[in-house]
Amino acid sequence: MKLNDYFVDLHIHIGRDIFNDPVKIAASNKLTLTNVLKEASRRKGIDIVGIIDCHAPAVQTEIENLLHEGVAKEIADGGIAFEQVTLIMGSEIEVYDEHCKGPIHVLCYFPTLHSIKQFSEWLVGKMKNITLSSQRYYGTGKALQLKVKELGGLFIPAHVFTPFKSMYGKGVKDTLTEVFDISMIDAVELGLSSDSYMADQIQELREFTYLSNSDSHSLAKIGREYQKMTLLEPSFSELKKALYEEDGRAVKANYGMNPKLGKYYTTVCQNCYASVTYGIKQCPECGSTKIINGVYDRIQELATDGEKEMKRPTYYYQVPLDYLPGLGAKTYQKLIDAFETEMNIIHHVTKGELLNVVSEDIANMIINNRHGLQHVEAGGGGKYGKIKHK
Repeated sequence: MKLNDYFVDLHIHIGRDIFNDPVKIAASNKLTLTNVLKEASRRKGIDIVGIIDCHAPAVQTEIENLLHEGVAKEIADGGIAFEQVTLIMGSEIEVYDEHCKGPIHVLCYFPTLHSIKQFSEWLVGKMKNITLSSQRYYGTGKALQLKVKELGGLFIPAHVFTPFKSMYGKGVKDTLTEVFDISMIDAVELGLSSDSYMADQIQELREFTYLSNSDSHSLAKIGREYQKMTLLEPSFSELKKALYEEDGRAVKANYGMNPKLGKYYTTVCQNCYASVTYGIKQCPECGSTKIINGVYDRIQELATDGEKEMKRPTYYYQVPLDYLPGLGAKTYQKLIDAFETEMNIIHHVTKGELLNVVSEDIANMIINNRHGLQHVEAGGGGKYGKIKHK
């Protein structure tokens, strides 16, 4: 039995369905299921993608069409194979029951088209519009978990620290057990403004595998954050084993943006974007009371005993190629033409090979990005941070 490494991004949205109707309103119209699979396979080099709007009936129809046409096939151990990528079918759902302090987004993944169709049938009576993404679910968090488990699925709280619609943002006051059954949580998704080291300051999270996913709303953002997993093959059952570190399967490394690049890292005024001390209710600059609490400050509030040295995969700070200053669309395409996928360029191509295609300045930035050597201007209040030249 030979285990191999696979790149995995488990949080990608659908902008339009097969009938050109909207699924995720805020997502790109080009973000169709087929386009996501092609982009991941042909340009990104991502081996496993989780598309989290597969509860929508029209998205399921598109999957059925791909299977009928013979360009995709169901995998015996769960998932859909398309070219060089495996699709894991999932759903992002908004939980807001009487125990929640605010709405909480969660990710539910299923092994087969049949099981997610069963899930959709169940959701119809508990959701106002099954055709759209990230919709409010009318029921308890624990009842949702039970249904996911009944169908052989995985349950993962999403972007757990972002100020809006997350578990620790406004979802719970102190602990996830206020809303969920901890025994039915399979992993935790960190989100763009946090990393493993920050999350491990909260004791109740330390037993979980951490995931770093893109939450992509456009084709270009696929692989903005991802992980490397050691698996026997790219399938649902192997993914589940990796989350529990069974039989040598595991998350081997997390790759994500420096948390300071996330748009909710610092506490700021929503009106003028001035930095605000955490806990202050009014902006000292403009007087606005619209304060967005930063992820860093929220984690410090929840921290149990400061930084904790845990045995975890290394968290590498990286950004997609198009985030690098001076690397425009034409240069990006030259790199793809020469080296096929973004994963090849970020992880494997030597500096000497890069110099045959791009300038030394761009080559150095790509190599520095590979090793997490970035100069960062912190983001906050809905504005992303920036990668800076030296």
